[in-house]
Amino acid sequence: MNSSLAPQRRLRGVRLSVLDRSSVRGDQDPAAALRDTVDFARSIEDLGYHRFWVAEHHSVPGVAGSAPTVLAAAVAAATSRIRVGTGGVMLPNHQPLVVAEQFGVLDALYPGRIDMGLGRSLAFTAGIRRALERDKRAADDFPDQLARLLGFIGGDQTDDPGVHAIPGEGGAVAPFLLATGEGSVIAAEAGLPLVIAPIAGFDRMTELIERYRERFRPSRWAERPYTVVSATVAAAATAAEAYRLLVPEAWSYAYARTHAEFPPLRPAEEILARDMTERERARFDEALSGHVHGTGDQVADELGSLVDRTGADEVLVTLSTYDRAAMLDSYARLARLTGAAPAAGGGAGRAGRTAAQASGR
Repeated sequence: MNSSLAPQRRLRGVRLSVLDRSSVRGDQDPAAALRDTVDFARSIEDLGYHRFWVAEHHSVPGVAGSAPTVLAAAVAAATSRIRVGTGGVMLPNHQPLVVAEQFGVLDALYPGRIDMGLGRSLAFTAGIRRALERDKRAADDFPDQLARLLGFIGGDQTDDPGVHAIPGEGGAVAPFLLATGEGSVIAAEAGLPLVIAPIAGFDRMTELIERYRERFRPSRWAERPYTVVSATVAAAATAAEAYRLLVPEAWSYAYARTHAEFPPLRPAEEILARDMTERERARFDEALSGHVHGTGDQVADELGSLVDRTGADEVLVTLSTYDRAAMLDSYARLARLTGAAPAAGGGAGRAGRTAAQASGR
């Protein structure tokens, strides 16, 4: 893209998708947060976004999404066009055959609409890992776990002769790999689309994307590299309003880093009035940095620069805030910037075709 173009023109045609973590707000029941996610997905589909993904978190008071494939089923049932998936299923927590079967069921019920986003993260605390019957070493076997899972989906696994993912084998599920570091190389060597966020900074993210493209091996899942950049984005009428949208989750992050518990989201005005400790303030300021926020033109300019710099094929947007109406307004503003419109039909091609098809294009 040409950086001299007007900010909104630079974003025209950029594919946008959404990751929702099913945040709990205030004293809300987690069950209500899950219902909010399903309602939110309907609105996101109406706005013309390409995908809607849900996440996996265990024993987190501020996040209700603990069973992503179950929640994805509810989202797919409540929508008709948008692609639905996970961002992601943390494979070290699960058995590859079971994951293949779960996504096989989703694909059977909602053909051509299901994405299988996979990650290698482990549970945050030792207690949760014990409850899941996993330990820190589980992530070390991730490449083998991934190969077994893809083997069950593709029907060519040989570790367990005679065992088949039914349904799942030979289906049209589109796999993606979520990476924050060396996982980009795993994605490249497996021939999978890459989903990456600037957790270690934009320079590091750009370096990892370049390495992914250099090391990429064409596969049945993708013939060329396909990069999805994940970013927190907040758009509002003023830069100050957009900043306030970031405050609730930033505080929950700061609290988690200083008290070892991620709490439900609180109103921005309540948080900004708090007397934070020096340590809390440092974590809070840290959590507010590195995000895309501002008015429409400001967001368009920042996102356009991000796409220019990374060569991203798609942007996976996330925003968790206390005010759900303001959150939806932010997503609506962003959709208008890109000229997003509801897609006709649903979408992706079967495994073994082009990267564009494997990624639901």
